[in-house]
Amino acid sequence: MAQIQVTDLTFSYDGNADDIFKDTTFSIDSDWKLGLIGRNGKGKTTLLNLFMGKYEYRGSIKTSTYFDCFPYQISDSDLKKTAAELIEKWKPQIEFWQVLIQMNELKMEPECLYRPFETLSFGERTRVMLAVLFAAENEFLLIDEPTNHLDTEARDIVKEYLASKKGFILVSHDRDLLDKVCDHVLVLNRASIEVQAGNFSTWWENKEKKDAFQQAENEKHLKEIGKLKAAADRSGRWADKNENSKIGFDPVKEHDRNIATRAFIGAKTKKMQARVKSYEQRIDREISEKEGLLNDIERVTDLKIEPLEFHKEILVNVNDLSLQYEGVDRELFHGLTFQVKRGQRIILSGENGCGKSTILKAILRKQNPNGFGDDSQIIVSGTLNVASGMKISYVNQDTSFLKGSLRKYCENNGLNESLLLAVLRQLDLGREQFVKNMEDFSEGQKKKVLIAASLITPAHLYIWDEPLNFIDVFSRMQIEKLILQYKPTMLLVEHDIRFQEKVATEIIGL
Repeated sequence: MAQIQVTDLTFSYDGNADDIFKDTTFSIDSDWKLGLIGRNGKGKTTLLNLFMGKYEYRGSIKTSTYFDCFPYQISDSDLKKTAAELIEKWKPQIEFWQVLIQMNELKMEPECLYRPFETLSFGERTRVMLAVLFAAENEFLLIDEPTNHLDTEARDIVKEYLASKKGFILVSHDRDLLDKVCDHVLVLNRASIEVQAGNFSTWWENKEKKDAFQQAENEKHLKEIGKLKAAADRSGRWADKNENSKIGFDPVKEHDRNIATRAFIGAKTKKMQARVKSYEQRIDREISEKEGLLNDIERVTDLKIEPLEFHKEILVNVNDLSLQYEGVDRELFHGLTFQVKRGQRIILSGENGCGKSTILKAILRKQNPNGFGDDSQIIVSGTLNVASGMKISYVNQDTSFLKGSLRKYCENNGLNESLLLAVLRQLDLGREQFVKNMEDFSEGQKKKVLIAASLITPAHLYIWDEPLNFIDVFSRMQIEKLILQYKPTMLLVEHDIRFQEKVATEIIGL
């Protein structure tokens, strides 16, 4: 067991005026199973890279332990190599048998180590890397979003495996994973950093109570400040009126006054002015106590969507469907039957590579053969009917095509730029991002661009392919609330268990 002490950490990227971290201080234990929570763009991955010594920074990070980080970097040439060959590059100090032990815990056959890395599924790649990562001892491990692109079965295996380990930081937006795995959380708030014992749900419950208390305290201070300002204004006007009456008087109307009264009026005015000064000091004290109360509160704005009402009840009809790719003998699946009816929210579930995304592509191609759904390699057998005249809004799981400015993106896709930027602000994308090219965005920020574009596109059917990959937990809850409020007709591929439980009207297993 060792302490990792971060003191006065300050860091910003070259050319960026804003600090990612400024005078940040916290301490963590190397035996903890630590969940790292924060909004997209708050610096979670940056913090891991700082631990790994990839950037220069001000302040200090002191520890007696060594760090290693998931995922390992894979070059194009590495994809042709086997995992057995890559172990020497990733972690040269370990023995092969140590990896095999971890592979067994991750329910993987050793033969995966001898296949070219490019032939492994996302789930297999993740588990091989985790096996190598945990093969050594006396290291504090940094794990960055290990469940993105993983199917439900692979997520469960990774979840069970990490729950049996200790001594790591886990960056994840999967609430179920954070709850099952972590015993502490490190939270990058809007204006502070906090370390707390417990899992995500424990922290979220405490946060909601803390936010409610701070809101109440803020309201109390505002009311007190209002009362004090009114009293100060009233006393100030009385003091001014008395001060003006010190010199000169009408002996007929003010027969009870004489020249000696001036001293009495002056003393009374001075007393009132002292009372005004006391009010002002109390106002300053109330304002000082109020400052910072709301700095860390997550102001989650309600999103809006304008789904169109289609005149037919059945939008998509699938009966005894089989799909496969040209040149591949094996079918992805066969005999699939389901319908997408008006108002339903259907989630497709199944292993990686079973054809979930291919179904979405086939529907898009059917609806618009020359548009974004075109994929001529798909061979369709059985019935796949898509209602004619129906408008579809699509979120692709791939964000690599997002390049250039947001303005150009809007021009190319016929989107209202002002409306897109407004929705991105509601999804907590900072205004400073609006002047950047999208290739400089984080993966979560890129995904928010696709979601925002879909939300401002009126449609009869919303087809979203793994929309929550890299999306922070606050935005996930924001999107859940939107869907439950407006009830758009949707067909989705999404592996987030909490999201499935809340929004799905039906789950189709492939």
